[in-house]
Amino acid sequence: MHTGMTLPARATTEALRELFPATPLQRNDFLSARYDADIWLKREDLTPVRSYKLRGAFNAMRKVRARQPDQRRFVCASAGNHAQGVAFACRHFGVEGVIFMPVTTPQQKIDKTRVFGGDNVRIELTGDYFDQTLAAAQAWCAAAQAHFLSPFDDPDVIEGQASVAVELLEQLGSAPDLVILPVGGGGLASGVTGYLREVAPGTAFRFVEPLGGASLSAALLEGAPTKLPKINSFVDGAAVARVGDNTFRMLSWVDRRDVLLAPEDRICVTMLEMLNHEGIVLEPAGALSVDVLPELAEEIRGKTVVCITSGGNFDFERLPEVKERAQRFAGLKKYFILRMPQRPGALREFLNLLGPDDDITRFEYLKKSARNFGSVLIGIETRSADGFARFTERMDAAGLAFRDITSDEALSEFLI
Repeated sequence: MHTGMTLPARATTEALRELFPATPLQRNDFLSARYDADIWLKREDLTPVRSYKLRGAFNAMRKVRARQPDQRRFVCASAGNHAQGVAFACRHFGVEGVIFMPVTTPQQKIDKTRVFGGDNVRIELTGDYFDQTLAAAQAWCAAAQAHFLSPFDDPDVIEGQASVAVELLEQLGSAPDLVILPVGGGGLASGVTGYLREVAPGTAFRFVEPLGGASLSAALLEGAPTKLPKINSFVDGAAVARVGDNTFRMLSWVDRRDVLLAPEDRICVTMLEMLNHEGIVLEPAGALSVDVLPELAEEIRGKTVVCITSGGNFDFERLPEVKERAQRFAGLKKYFILRMPQRPGALREFLNLLGPDDDITRFEYLKKSARNFGSVLIGIETRSADGFARFTERMDAAGLAFRDITSDEALSEFLI
């Protein structure tokens, strides 16, 4: 299926040079050595707004203004990268932008959007949840006869995201064997595959969704876009409940086996590794393409692979949470509820069960009464995941009643 995207995508890429130079395509020696492959990162985390979203917002605004020169008011609903891309484009074109954000949006994201948009942008905080924000934005947009800019489900936005593919092909000088793409609403994946399938038909693709937001997988299974009953919002740049209608039409050819799911906690391991080894700051969605490399290790050996790192808008206040999730995924940190005897010496006996590499990071009485036993919440960190097997064996041998709540989402959220 040809989408006729070649010429418009090249024209868009040329027009984008008014805003910023092509983002770097960098060979990553660390990953290349690990997987015995030629691995390149297309650094979309290095645009002026630290994500690829500026491309689609710019192109959509450019196209609308060409069709309707009098249209000077644009509206979007977003709590993140799309809002920042729209704000930047509004200032560039000298038009008015009204950006609707949920009331719960972190102040850092509101401030950044305001900085990018300057006097050209007004921010409206409304709704506790995104669906409420979106409904308010669309109602205001219709009443004000403004133009609504979709974050992904718009042919002009998709065409703008295709500029990523135009650049990477020019920078690499030849077609890669494989391109790994993150998927949220599908705008980036639609644009990149639409272009490359025309000009580089030998290139293969793999798509990555967060486990808690697999909207493309659901659509491929049903044969049509379908709304997920709930999503995990940790990967906020890609946790989308329903893939777009336009984007799904452009991705309906995808084999479901080529869509990989990335567990949220594992993504944290990848984020920390890229930060510590390479000094690259990626947001959770930006790490998706790198996160699945271990699953593809056999397949990519000796091949040229491009991972699109889609964004780097990471709030460092979230770093403790990312570290915590990474440790839990790696089996280096666990939480237990213990039933401990309330008598002198009981705590000392428990401490003697710990190994030399075990460290208590949390200790809290959940229930302490006049009865003979009390419930204790305890968090333990260790250097090797094997240590926990030995530790639980020692607790069993000592006759301690305990429960591992590390993977219990409801209890962890409430207690930890």
